[in-house]
Amino acid sequence: MRTGDLLRRLDSRLLPPLARAMSRLAQGRLRMRVLSGAALLSATAVLLTAVWAADRRVPAGDPTVGEVVRVGVIDGQSIPGYVASSRQELAQMLATPPSTGDTYALVTLTGYLAPDRLTAVLRGVSVAQVLGRVPLPETQTQIVHIPAARIPGDVVAGMAEVAERKEAEAAEYRTLSNTLTGDSDRERQLRQVYDSGAEVATAEATAYRSSCSCVYAAVIRATPSALEQLSARAEVRAVDPAPEVRRLDRAVFLPPLPEQDDIVRPPADTALPSPAPSAAPTKTVEPTPTSATVAPTPVVTSEAPPSPAPTTPSPAPTSPPVSLPPTEPASSPSAAQ
Repeated sequence: MRTGDLLRRLDSRLLPPLARAMSRLAQGRLRMRVLSGAALLSATAVLLTAVWAADRRVPAGDPTVGEVVRVGVIDGQSIPGYVASSRQELAQMLATPPSTGDTYALVTLTGYLAPDRLTAVLRGVSVAQVLGRVPLPETQTQIVHIPAARIPGDVVAGMAEVAERKEAEAAEYRTLSNTLTGDSDRERQLRQVYDSGAEVATAEATAYRSSCSCVYAAVIRATPSALEQLSARAEVRAVDPAPEVRRLDRAVFLPPLPEQDDIVRPPADTALPSPAPSAAPTKTVEPTPTSATVAPTPVVTSEAPPSPAPTTPSPAPTSPPVSLPPTEPASSPSAAQ
Protein backbone atom coordinates (compact mmCIF):
# COMPACT_ATOMS: atom_id res chain seq x y z
CA MET A 1 0.00 0.00 0.00
CA ARG A 2 1.39 3.39 -0.94
CA THR A 3 1.90 6.14 1.62
CA GLY A 4 -0.77 8.41 0.09
CA ASP A 5 -3.37 5.64 0.14
CA LEU A 6 -2.60 4.93 3.77
CA LEU A 7 -3.00 8.59 4.76
CA ARG A 8 -6.33 8.81 2.96
CA ARG A 9 -7.53 5.71 4.76
CA LEU A 10 -6.49 7.21 8.10
CA ASP A 11 -8.43 10.38 7.26
CA SER A 12 -11.56 8.40 6.42
CA ARG A 13 -11.32 6.49 9.70
CA LEU A 14 -10.42 9.31 12.06
CA LEU A 15 -12.10 12.45 10.80
CA PRO A 16 -15.80 11.36 10.84
CA PRO A 17 -15.76 10.25 14.51
CA LEU A 18 -13.92 13.40 15.48
CA ALA A 19 -16.46 15.58 13.66
CA ARG A 20 -19.39 13.86 15.39
CA ALA A 21 -17.71 14.27 18.76
CA MET A 22 -17.03 17.95 18.15
CA SER A 23 -20.64 18.62 17.23
CA ARG A 24 -21.77 17.28 20.58
CA LEU A 25 -19.24 19.22 22.61
CA ALA A 26 -19.98 22.65 23.95
CA GLN A 27 -17.58 25.49 23.57
CA GLY A 28 -15.00 25.93 26.26
CA ARG A 29 -12.07 24.26 27.86
CA LEU A 30 -13.13 20.66 26.97
CA ARG A 31 -13.34 21.49 23.28
CA MET A 32 -9.77 22.86 23.28
CA ARG A 33 -8.51 19.67 24.89
CA VAL A 34 -10.19 17.57 22.21
CA LEU A 35 -8.74 19.69 19.43
CA SER A 36 -5.25 19.44 20.92
CA GLY A 37 -5.55 15.67 21.26
CA ALA A 38 -6.78 15.30 17.68
CA ALA A 39 -3.88 17.36 16.36
CA LEU A 40 -1.35 15.29 18.32
CA LEU A 41 -2.93 12.04 17.13
CA SER A 42 -2.83 13.16 13.50
CA ALA A 43 0.83 14.20 13.70
CA THR A 44 1.76 10.88 15.29
CA ALA A 45 -0.09 8.93 12.59
CA VAL A 46 1.72 10.83 9.81
CA LEU A 47 5.12 10.24 11.44
CA LEU A 48 4.52 6.51 11.92
CA THR A 49 3.31 6.17 8.33
CA ALA A 50 6.46 7.85 6.99
CA VAL A 51 8.71 5.54 9.03
CA TRP A 52 6.76 2.46 7.90
CA ALA A 53 7.01 3.49 4.24
CA ALA A 54 10.78 4.05 4.51
CA ASP A 55 11.30 0.57 5.97
CA ARG A 56 9.40 -1.02 3.09
CA ARG A 57 11.62 0.22 0.28
CA VAL A 58 12.06 -2.30 -2.52
CA PRO A 59 15.64 -3.63 -2.40
CA ALA A 60 17.80 -2.95 -5.43
CA GLY A 61 18.07 -5.86 -7.85
CA ASP A 62 21.26 -7.76 -8.59
CA PRO A 63 22.92 -5.85 -11.47
CA THR A 64 24.77 -8.99 -12.59
CA VAL A 65 21.63 -11.01 -13.32
CA GLY A 66 21.74 -12.33 -16.87
CA GLU A 67 25.42 -11.50 -17.39
CA VAL A 68 27.80 -14.33 -18.32
CA VAL A 69 31.54 -13.73 -18.51
CA ARG A 70 33.63 -16.01 -20.73
CA VAL A 71 37.33 -16.38 -19.94
CA GLY A 72 39.65 -18.37 -22.19
CA VAL A 73 39.54 -19.46 -25.82
CA ILE A 74 36.92 -20.79 -28.23
CA ASP A 75 37.06 -23.04 -31.30
CA GLY A 76 39.21 -21.62 -34.07
CA GLN A 77 41.00 -19.08 -31.88
CA SER A 78 44.80 -18.82 -31.98
CA ILE A 79 46.38 -20.24 -28.84
CA PRO A 80 49.70 -18.31 -29.21
CA GLY A 81 47.64 -15.16 -29.68
CA TYR A 82 45.67 -15.92 -26.54
CA VAL A 83 48.85 -16.49 -24.52
CA ALA A 84 50.35 -13.22 -25.76
CA SER A 85 47.20 -11.21 -25.01
CA SER A 86 47.03 -12.72 -21.51
CA ARG A 87 50.60 -11.58 -20.83
CA GLN A 88 49.80 -8.11 -22.12
CA GLU A 89 46.71 -7.83 -19.93
CA LEU A 90 48.68 -8.95 -16.88
CA ALA A 91 51.36 -6.33 -17.62
CA GLN A 92 48.72 -3.62 -17.86
CA MET A 93 47.21 -4.75 -14.58
CA LEU A 94 50.62 -4.54 -12.90
CA ALA A 95 51.01 -1.00 -14.19
CA THR A 96 47.58 0.05 -12.91
CA PRO A 97 46.56 -2.35 -10.11
CA PRO A 98 42.80 -2.70 -9.50
CA SER A 99 41.39 -1.00 -6.44
CA THR A 100 39.96 -4.29 -5.16
CA GLY A 101 43.40 -5.92 -4.77
CA ASP A 102 42.72 -9.58 -5.57
CA THR A 103 41.29 -10.64 -8.91
CA TYR A 104 40.17 -13.89 -10.48
CA ALA A 105 42.35 -15.45 -13.15
CA LEU A 106 42.39 -18.56 -15.36
CA VAL A 107 45.67 -20.47 -15.12
CA THR A 108 46.47 -22.81 -18.01
CA LEU A 109 49.18 -25.42 -17.50
CA THR A 110 51.70 -26.73 -20.00
CA GLY A 111 50.73 -30.34 -19.27
CA TYR A 112 48.44 -32.56 -17.24
CA LEU A 113 49.41 -32.70 -13.56
CA ALA A 114 48.52 -35.01 -10.69
CA PRO A 115 46.96 -33.50 -7.54
CA ASP A 116 50.16 -33.72 -5.51
CA ARG A 117 52.08 -31.67 -8.08
CA LEU A 118 49.63 -28.78 -7.86
CA THR A 119 50.81 -27.73 -4.41
CA ALA A 120 54.10 -26.27 -5.63
CA VAL A 121 52.67 -24.84 -8.83
CA LEU A 122 49.72 -23.00 -7.22
CA ARG A 123 51.42 -21.88 -4.02
CA GLY A 124 50.81 -18.32 -2.93
CA VAL A 125 47.36 -17.99 -4.50
CA SER A 126 43.79 -18.85 -3.48
CA VAL A 127 42.39 -21.67 -5.62
CA ALA A 128 38.66 -21.84 -6.38
CA GLN A 129 38.49 -24.83 -8.73
CA VAL A 130 40.56 -26.97 -11.06
CA LEU A 131 39.70 -28.31 -14.50
CA GLY A 132 40.71 -31.75 -15.67
CA ARG A 133 40.16 -34.54 -18.16
CA VAL A 134 41.66 -37.98 -18.72
CA PRO A 135 44.01 -37.58 -21.72
CA LEU A 136 43.22 -40.81 -23.54
CA PRO A 137 44.82 -41.01 -27.01
CA GLU A 138 42.52 -40.02 -29.89
CA THR A 139 39.51 -39.88 -27.55
CA GLN A 140 37.28 -37.08 -26.38
CA THR A 141 36.84 -37.34 -22.64
CA GLN A 142 34.73 -35.24 -20.33
CA ILE A 143 36.13 -32.03 -18.87
CA VAL A 144 35.28 -31.86 -15.17
CA HIS A 145 35.32 -28.93 -12.76
CA ILE A 146 36.37 -29.75 -9.21
CA PRO A 147 36.09 -27.26 -6.32
CA ALA A 148 39.51 -27.16 -4.71
CA ALA A 149 39.98 -24.70 -1.87
CA ARG A 150 42.52 -27.11 -0.38
CA ILE A 151 45.30 -28.49 -2.55
CA PRO A 152 45.69 -31.40 -3.08
CA GLY A 153 43.08 -32.87 -0.72
CA ASP A 154 39.99 -31.44 -2.41
CA VAL A 155 41.25 -32.48 -5.84
CA VAL A 156 41.78 -36.08 -4.74
CA ALA A 157 38.31 -36.20 -3.16
CA GLY A 158 36.74 -34.66 -6.26
CA MET A 159 38.45 -37.21 -8.51
CA ALA A 160 37.07 -40.02 -6.35
CA GLU A 161 33.54 -38.69 -6.86
CA VAL A 162 34.10 -38.46 -10.60
CA ALA A 163 35.33 -42.06 -10.59
CA GLU A 164 32.12 -43.24 -8.90
CA ARG A 165 30.02 -41.45 -11.47
CA LYS A 166 32.05 -42.86 -14.34
CA GLU A 167 31.66 -46.40 -13.00
CA ALA A 168 27.88 -45.92 -12.91
CA GLU A 169 28.00 -44.49 -16.43
CA ALA A 170 29.94 -47.50 -17.72
CA ALA A 171 27.45 -49.88 -16.12
CA GLU A 172 24.56 -48.11 -17.83
CA TYR A 173 26.27 -48.28 -21.21
CA ARG A 174 26.74 -52.02 -20.76
CA THR A 175 23.09 -52.42 -19.77
CA LEU A 176 21.98 -50.57 -22.87
CA SER A 177 24.23 -52.72 -25.03
CA ASN A 178 22.84 -55.93 -23.55
CA THR A 179 19.27 -54.90 -24.34
CA LEU A 180 20.08 -54.99 -28.07
CA THR A 181 19.76 -58.62 -29.14
CA GLY A 182 18.95 -58.14 -32.80
CA ASP A 183 21.31 -58.49 -35.75
CA SER A 184 20.25 -55.50 -37.85
CA ASP A 185 22.80 -52.94 -39.00
CA ARG A 186 21.22 -50.35 -36.75
CA GLU A 187 21.46 -52.49 -33.61
CA ARG A 188 25.04 -53.50 -34.40
CA GLN A 189 25.99 -49.85 -34.70
CA LEU A 190 24.24 -49.00 -31.45
CA ARG A 191 26.02 -51.83 -29.65
CA GLN A 192 29.35 -50.52 -30.91
CA VAL A 193 28.56 -47.07 -29.61
CA TYR A 194 27.42 -48.37 -26.21
CA ASP A 195 30.43 -50.69 -25.89
CA SER A 196 32.78 -47.87 -26.80
CA GLY A 197 31.11 -45.64 -24.23
CA ALA A 198 31.52 -48.30 -21.55
CA GLU A 199 35.22 -48.69 -22.37
CA VAL A 200 35.90 -44.95 -22.23
CA ALA A 201 33.96 -44.46 -19.00
CA THR A 202 35.76 -47.41 -17.39
CA ALA A 203 39.13 -46.01 -18.41
CA GLU A 204 38.20 -42.62 -16.97
CA ALA A 205 37.03 -44.18 -13.70
CA THR A 206 40.28 -46.14 -13.37
CA ALA A 207 42.36 -43.02 -14.00
CA TYR A 208 40.51 -40.86 -11.51
CA ARG A 209 40.66 -43.61 -8.88
CA SER A 210 44.44 -43.44 -9.09
CA SER A 211 44.52 -39.61 -8.76
CA CYS A 212 45.73 -39.34 -12.32
CA SER A 213 47.76 -36.63 -14.01
CA CYS A 214 44.59 -35.04 -15.39
CA VAL A 215 44.50 -31.42 -14.16
CA TYR A 216 45.40 -28.88 -16.84
CA ALA A 217 43.92 -25.59 -15.59
CA ALA A 218 42.77 -23.80 -12.45
CA VAL A 219 40.64 -20.81 -11.48
CA ILE A 220 42.41 -18.77 -8.82
CA ARG A 221 42.20 -15.45 -7.00
CA ALA A 222 45.29 -13.38 -6.19
CA THR A 223 46.93 -9.97 -6.36
CA PRO A 224 48.54 -8.85 -9.64
CA SER A 225 52.02 -9.34 -8.22
CA ALA A 226 51.18 -12.91 -7.17
CA LEU A 227 49.78 -13.58 -10.65
CA GLU A 228 53.06 -12.36 -12.16
CA GLN A 229 55.07 -14.73 -9.97
CA LEU A 230 52.76 -17.58 -10.91
CA SER A 231 53.11 -16.87 -14.65
CA ALA A 232 56.90 -17.29 -14.41
CA ARG A 233 56.72 -20.93 -13.25
CA ALA A 234 57.73 -23.58 -15.74
CA GLU A 235 54.49 -25.54 -15.46
CA VAL A 236 52.33 -22.51 -16.27
CA ARG A 237 51.43 -21.76 -19.86
CA ALA A 238 49.32 -18.65 -19.36
CA VAL A 239 47.71 -16.58 -16.61
CA ASP A 240 44.61 -14.83 -17.92
CA PRO A 241 43.45 -12.12 -15.46
CA ALA A 242 39.68 -11.77 -15.24
CA PRO A 243 38.88 -8.67 -13.15
CA GLU A 244 35.47 -8.58 -14.85
CA VAL A 245 34.46 -11.76 -13.01
CA ARG A 246 32.53 -10.95 -9.84
CA ARG A 247 30.76 -14.28 -9.27
CA LEU A 248 31.95 -17.71 -10.34
CA ASP A 249 28.41 -18.89 -11.04
CA ARG A 250 28.18 -16.18 -13.71
CA ALA A 251 31.42 -17.15 -15.48
CA VAL A 252 32.55 -19.79 -17.97
CA PHE A 253 36.23 -20.76 -18.13
CA LEU A 254 37.59 -22.21 -21.39
CA PRO A 255 41.32 -23.01 -21.17
CA PRO A 256 43.17 -24.55 -24.14
CA LEU A 257 44.21 -28.19 -23.89
CA PRO A 258 47.93 -28.82 -23.25
CA GLU A 259 48.36 -30.92 -26.41
CA GLN A 260 47.13 -28.10 -28.65
CA ASP A 261 49.59 -25.35 -29.58
CA ASP A 262 48.19 -23.70 -32.70
CA ILE A 263 44.42 -23.22 -32.76
CA VAL A 264 41.57 -24.49 -30.60
CA ARG A 265 39.81 -27.51 -32.07
CA PRO A 266 37.92 -30.54 -30.72
CA PRO A 267 40.21 -33.49 -29.98
CA ALA A 268 40.18 -36.30 -32.53
CA ASP A 269 37.92 -39.16 -31.47
CA THR A 270 38.59 -42.49 -33.13
CA ALA A 271 37.06 -44.48 -30.26
CA LEU A 272 33.48 -43.61 -31.22
CA PRO A 273 32.07 -45.49 -34.22
CA SER A 274 30.19 -43.36 -36.71
CA PRO A 275 26.77 -44.81 -37.60
CA ALA A 276 25.43 -44.44 -41.11
CA PRO A 277 23.34 -41.28 -41.57
CA SER A 278 20.25 -43.29 -42.50
CA ALA A 279 20.50 -45.31 -39.31
CA ALA A 280 21.14 -42.43 -36.98
CA PRO A 281 18.23 -42.33 -34.50
CA THR A 282 17.13 -39.41 -32.43
CA LYS A 283 17.71 -39.32 -28.73
CA THR A 284 16.58 -37.52 -25.62
CA VAL A 285 19.24 -36.69 -23.04
CA GLU A 286 18.58 -35.74 -19.46
CA PRO A 287 21.19 -34.92 -16.81
CA THR A 288 21.64 -37.37 -13.97
CA PRO A 289 21.70 -35.66 -10.53
CA THR A 290 25.25 -35.89 -9.25
CA SER A 291 27.47 -34.34 -6.66
CA ALA A 292 27.84 -30.59 -6.92
CA THR A 293 31.58 -30.98 -7.29
CA VAL A 294 31.53 -32.32 -10.83
CA ALA A 295 29.66 -31.83 -14.05
CA PRO A 296 26.55 -33.99 -14.63
CA THR A 297 26.65 -37.01 -16.92
CA PRO A 298 24.05 -37.54 -19.64
CA VAL A 299 21.64 -40.44 -19.31
CA VAL A 300 20.08 -41.70 -22.52
CA THR A 301 16.33 -42.04 -22.22
CA SER A 302 15.74 -43.58 -25.64
CA GLU A 303 17.54 -46.09 -27.80
CA ALA A 304 19.83 -43.46 -29.25
CA PRO A 305 23.56 -43.91 -28.74
CA PRO A 306 24.92 -41.71 -25.96
CA SER A 307 28.23 -40.00 -26.47
CA PRO A 308 30.93 -41.91 -24.63
CA ALA A 309 33.14 -38.86 -24.46
CA PRO A 310 31.46 -35.81 -22.91
CA THR A 311 33.35 -32.67 -23.71
CA THR A 312 33.51 -29.12 -22.44
CA PRO A 313 30.76 -27.34 -20.52
CA SER A 314 28.33 -25.09 -22.33
CA PRO A 315 28.79 -21.32 -22.00
CA ALA A 316 26.59 -20.98 -18.94
CA PRO A 317 27.44 -19.60 -15.49
CA THR A 318 29.12 -22.02 -13.17
CA SER A 319 28.42 -22.40 -9.56
CA PRO A 320 29.99 -20.71 -6.60
CA PRO A 321 33.50 -21.77 -5.56
CA VAL A 322 32.15 -24.75 -3.70
CA SER A 323 29.61 -25.72 -6.29
CA LEU A 324 30.42 -25.59 -9.89
CA PRO A 325 28.65 -25.04 -13.13
CA PRO A 326 26.87 -27.94 -14.90
CA THR A 327 28.19 -29.09 -18.28
CA GLU A 328 26.25 -29.93 -21.37
CA PRO A 329 26.09 -33.54 -22.51
CA ALA A 330 29.05 -34.68 -24.52
CA SER A 331 27.14 -34.96 -27.77
CA SER A 332 28.53 -31.58 -28.79
CA PRO A 333 32.20 -32.14 -29.65
CA SER A 334 32.61 -28.57 -30.83
CA ALA A 335 32.69 -27.46 -27.23
CA ALA A 336 35.86 -29.35 -26.43
CA GLN A 337 38.95 -27.30 -25.94
